[in-house]
Amino acid sequence: MRVTSRRKAIAFFITLSSCVIAAAVTLNVSWIVINWRELGTLILGVIFFGIVIAGLVLNTIFLVREIRRNEKQDSFLHAVTHELKTPLTSIRLYLQTLQSRKVDEQQRNEFYRVMLSDSDRLLKTVEQVLQAAELGHSRDKLEDIVDMEKLVRECLDEARTHHHLSAESLRLLVESSQGSPKVTANREELRSAISNILDNAIKYSGDKVDIEVQLRADTDKNVSVRVRDNGIGIPRSELKQVFKRFYRVADREVARVKGSGLGLFIVRSIAKKYGGNAFAESEGPGRGATIILQLPRVV
Repeated sequence: MRVTSRRKAIAFFITLSSCVIAAAVTLNVSWIVINWRELGTLILGVIFFGIVIAGLVLNTIFLVREIRRNEKQDSFLHAVTHELKTPLTSIRLYLQTLQSRKVDEQQRNEFYRVMLSDSDRLLKTVEQVLQAAELGHSRDKLEDIVDMEKLVRECLDEARTHHHLSAESLRLLVESSQGSPKVTANREELRSAISNILDNAIKYSGDKVDIEVQLRADTDKNVSVRVRDNGIGIPRSELKQVFKRFYRVADREVARVKGSGLGLFIVRSIAKKYGGNAFAESEGPGRGATIILQLPRVV
């Protein structure tokens, strides 16, 4: 309902501005025809109408952008509210069960395990929101020379443990002829970027998780971490959009996977902070996706 009303609002503003611009152009042409012999008046009129038309175009662009930004923020609030409410409801339910009736030791331990998992999910959502806010402000953090192979292996171990995956489901391939590649960055921020990519790949893999992580030292200048999954994929038209703040792919199958729309935004922001970049590759829906984190190498 809200999406439809916003689209109508965008269409209204574009139509209105187009009509006003057309009227201004008509008046401008009429002014030129009427005053073509008076050079000074003609030039002043053309400049004035040019300013009016430019103002109308800029105003329309600004209004459309604001409407779309509000739409993204509403989508973000809905997603974050869901990400916070679901684990909180689950934790509350288990606590009420523990309080209202006696359960055996095995069941109690299972309840504790689920509640810990839900609290981790809550913590991760809060950390993502805080990190996205911090990235908008330049703050100096301690930088060091980071061994990328060691860091990627740590992130893989954490992902396997957290999501209960086998070593075959989440594999690492290192391609470097000059030892373990190193970069200069804040270690915890890089850990966050790599973990976000892995979590995304796992979430969008569906029932069967089959992910290959490639650590490459392509040249003396760059180190890249390529995370390839065989999941639901990304439409080619949206490969650049997925790195925008709050952006969520409009595809129905993708929309089923809950998230805040901040993970890949954080990845690219961290990469650019240290002179690198992040990219996405996909052959289309149902054909998997590859997220590439690229950073300058320390030789």
